[in-house]
Amino acid sequence: MPVMPRPSILSVEPYVGGESKVPGVNRIVKLSSNEGPFGPPPAAIAAIAEAGREAHRYPDGGATALREAIGRHHGLDPARIVTGNGSDELLALLILAYGGEGTELVMSAHGFLMYELTGRWAGCHIIKVPEKNLVADVDGLIAACGPRTRLVILANPNNPTGALLPQAEVNRLRAGLREDILLVLDSAYAEYVEDPGYDPGQALVDAGSNTVMTRTFSKVWGLGGIRLGWAYGPAAIIDVMNRVRGPFNVSAPAMAAGIAALSEPDWVAKSVAHNSAWRARLTEGLEALGLKVHPSHGNFLLVDFGSAEASKAADAHLRARGLIVRGVAVYGLPTCLRITVGTAEECGMVLDALAGAGSPVQRRAAHA
Repeated sequence: MPVMPRPSILSVEPYVGGESKVPGVNRIVKLSSNEGPFGPPPAAIAAIAEAGREAHRYPDGGATALREAIGRHHGLDPARIVTGNGSDELLALLILAYGGEGTELVMSAHGFLMYELTGRWAGCHIIKVPEKNLVADVDGLIAACGPRTRLVILANPNNPTGALLPQAEVNRLRAGLREDILLVLDSAYAEYVEDPGYDPGQALVDAGSNTVMTRTFSKVWGLGGIRLGWAYGPAAIIDVMNRVRGPFNVSAPAMAAGIAALSEPDWVAKSVAHNSAWRARLTEGLEALGLKVHPSHGNFLLVDFGSAEASKAADAHLRARGLIVRGVAVYGLPTCLRITVGTAEECGMVLDALAGAGSPVQRRAAHA
């Protein structure tokens, strides 16, 4: 008999990230992973290079300076912050620590795929709740929770739909859950939200003992390749996460990059202003081509091409021109593509490609 893992492990398909290469194409424009269009902040690049001089030294296992910098930037208690190898690691730690065999994890139907994959890896039974117009259904999420439910995970804004659940609804979700259910708010795209009533999670974390907020440096801060995330939660939950994480789970270059990024003047304001302007222009241009664009509060758009065949044809058409976007059939959205808001030039290239002669969008319009 071969050595076998737990049965739940074999039910998990490996996560496939956004592609970055197209054979035979010289210039690649990657708009498949919601990466920041401007690269890392200059101060972070310099800090990474400097940290390389000390690469033979182990990093600070407690990420003290980084947690203090995050705390200063966001007005949070550093003692209630834990850092990780991307927010994916922190989400996995929470699922493994509070879920497991015999428990249930509840999420919205089109929530981030890693919740389901990690939950199945941990042995949780995954319950996906249908959404209303691609927005999480609070009543449905609450109703789906049973005696075995231990975790509810909500991305707000959500990936890949871009939908934002109003703050009053998030508060109502927390109020409707049992005290022994952990609510995890994945706020990876928080910086892009312009709703003045939005709170990424601090208020609910501070209001009780059963909510955690996760954040990332991969999006607005442009540090996806460094792998750096953080979580803010009640002291007891942070203590659990520190017990189960690796002793050196964040590298010294990642810590240095995060601290430096937080000090870069006007970086977030510049990035958000660009995103708001070009998200709107890209939406307008795509809608002018007769495509349905779902409202987005992130740095990407979910674009519906009307059928799975049309979506695949548009994807192939863009790829042939070096424009890589993200098919989301794995999320149960086979008619859609997710397109990252890139630079002004890159957004223009997407619109030109879809509007140009030979585009499947134009062919469809001609036969309508």
